[in-house]
Formats: sequence, C-alpha cells, structure tokens
Amino acid sequence: MSNVPFIAVEGPIGAGKTSLAQAVSTHFGFHLLKEIVDENPFLNKFYENIEEWSFQTEMFFLCNRYKQLEDIQSKVLMANQAAVADYHAFKNLIFAQRTLKERQLDKYRQIYGILTSDTPSPNLIIYIHASLDTLMKRIALRGREFEKSMDPAYLQQLCNDYEQFVDEFEKKHTDTQVLRIDGDHIDFVHKEKDLAVVLTEISKRV
Repeated sequence: MSNVPFIAVEGPIGAGKTSLAQAVSTHFGFHLLKEIVDENPFLNKFYENIEEWSFQTEMFFLCNRYKQLEDIQSKVLMANQAAVADYHAFKNLIFAQRTLKERQLDKYRQIYGILTSDTPSPNLIIYIHASLDTLMKRIALRGREFEKSMDPAYLQQLCNDYEQFVDEFEKKHTDTQVLRIDGDHIDFVHKEKDLAVVLTEISKRV
C-alpha cells in the first residue's frame, strides 16, 4: 500500500457510513467511493428469505466492490489522489459468514481470496458502532423499502459479528489504523461539533 491516504468507513447497517464518508470527502477533498446497494437486484428477496437468496446477494456485492476497488487503484490512488470509501472489502466476509451455508461459504471464500488478493488496502479504517435501537431508528429514517422487513435479531447478530471481526482484524493487521466511533454518543450527521471532533481525529491519522 502506498502512502497516499485511503480511508474506509465501516460499521453495521444504519451506522452512518456513507454520511461520514461524504463528510470526510468534502472536508479533506478526497475522492469518494460509495458502495452499490440499491442496485442489487437480490436485496428485496434476501430480506424476505435470507437462506434462499444469500449467495446471490453476496456475490453481487463482492463482484461490484472488486470492480470499484480495481478502478480506485488504477484511476485514483495511482494518480496520488487520496480516497475515502464507505466500506471495506472485509465486510463481504462478515455478511457471508453469517448468511451462507458451509458449502457455499467455502466457495465464496475461495472467490473472495482471488478477487481481493491485489486490491488496495486502506491505511485507516473508521469503525462506527452503535446499539440496535440507534441503528433501527436510523434505518427507519432513511426509508429504504427493502430494509423495512429486516429482522432486528439479524441486525443485532450482525453488530456482534462486526465487533468480533474488527477486534480480530485489529490484532492481525497492526499496520492498519482503526479509529472507533461511538454512534450512540457521537452524532456526526446532525451535530457540527461532533463532526468536527471526528474530523480532527482523522486529521491526526492521515
């Protein structure tokens, strides 16, 4: 990985990843990379029947994220332009490990390993964590139709998965900084002072 700043913002559904990534992009003048969500044709079916549609959903996300990261590497970072993304590639594994059957997961891990072996890795990961209550309120506010049928138990388990995964990631990847943001107490979307605090912390690390 080069010294060109590349930041990834992560956290469970409803944490505010895109809002913070956009704020970072505007403040620092970084190229903004947003994940494709609404375009996934399997999401509606996924939330209605996770077991039936999980593999198709996760493969769509993986392939699109791979293409985006490949473009970022060749068109942005290689041109010495900093970038911020509202996701890290590792989120594919977090979701896949929760939703895929073992046989499907084995295949998925193989494909993931091949596609991500030479994609750019962020210098800094901003991890936003929040309680289930906070996440459900934010999900309701943004009003995505396909998220209305989301099972709160699924989201809570996803939060637990994120906590465990990020803890393990931080121990294994000591060369990558992780900045943790408490989404229950820091409202960077509606409070300018809170956003200023977060941006100051980021500026110390890039």
